Amino acid sequence: MKEWITKELLSYSKKTIVVEELERWVPSGLTYEQFAEQVLLLENEGILEMVKAKGRNSRTPSLAFSYRIHTIHLKKDYHEQLKTYRLKLHPSISLDSYYRLQPAQWNMDLPFLLSIHQYLESFGLPIYEVPAPERSVELVGDEKWITDKQGKELLERVGLWDSMKVIPVSDPLMFALNPKMFMQEEHKHLIVENKTTYQGLLVALPHTSFTTLIYGCGNKILNSMDQFERQLPLEGAKHRFYYFGDLDRSGIFIWHRLQSKVDAEPAMPFYEACLAKEHLQGKTNQRLDEEAVAAFSAFLKKEQREQLHSLLDSGCYFPQEVLKTEELQTIWRQTRWS
Repeated sequence: MKEWITKELLSYSKKTIVVEELERWVPSGLTYEQFAEQVLLLENEGILEMVKAKGRNSRTPSLAFSYRIHTIHLKKDYHEQLKTYRLKLHPSISLDSYYRLQPAQWNMDLPFLLSIHQYLESFGLPIYEVPAPERSVELVGDEKWITDKQGKELLERVGLWDSMKVIPVSDPLMFALNPKMFMQEEHKHLIVENKTTYQGLLVALPHTSFTTLIYGCGNKILNSMDQFERQLPLEGAKHRFYYFGDLDRSGIFIWHRLQSKVDAEPAMPFYEACLAKEHLQGKTNQRLDEEAVAAFSAFLKKEQREQLHSLLDSGCYFPQEVLKTEELQTIWRQTRWS
């Protein structure tokens, strides 16, 4: 019973607790005397300290009406367990993050950590990249563990994600190439959100200074972009990414997420051309990400920022399709992209 109470205390968010709350955690059928004996043990160990101002009850054994919880004492056994496993597990497995996490996370992760330990003891760190399902089977005997069961998060938690050489499982990145630009030191890439815009710009690609035109396919770009270096292995090359999507809450959110991964800047000549058009209505159900809108707004002039905020607040938007094919191609060809 003491272990049960301790487990509940570890996940309890407040610093003090009343005795009635403690009593609700114990299994039914136990006597008050049995319950009180365990609480007094926790008092003696310094895990629970009586709140003197509240006093004690008159029952035998007597318990305090309210207790202060000392987390440092509560986690003593847990930290000792971490120290023990630090010596047992393969040195590539870092347990540092678990000192900041609840023991419940450690208890959930431990069986997987033991499996990973066995793999590392037998084979060492991987030399070759393999797809996530294959690595999952090797590590824990479950092909979906990395992708669907928080295996990636565990590997990141113990500092092994990069060392495991996992090929991301995502749709291939869809793009067209401009071979004339292959010999350049810096390569420019235009990512567009929608298929119509991709098809409209495709003919113009050979007449631009861009190496690729990439079809983002909405939110899919956030995962498929992980395949870029594998699909276009230009050794030692520098890459500069531009993004053009719908000028609405969702499109700006996709850009912001992508920007944090590959530093994609908004393709402003296209967006500025959109802002000069007549807006459309009907996007009132999209979630507004204020951080994303603020980051995007930093690329706009003051009057354009005011226009954008007014449009988003009223549910208006600019789809990419407000720019006709000829206009798209002209903007791409004639802009001096820095």
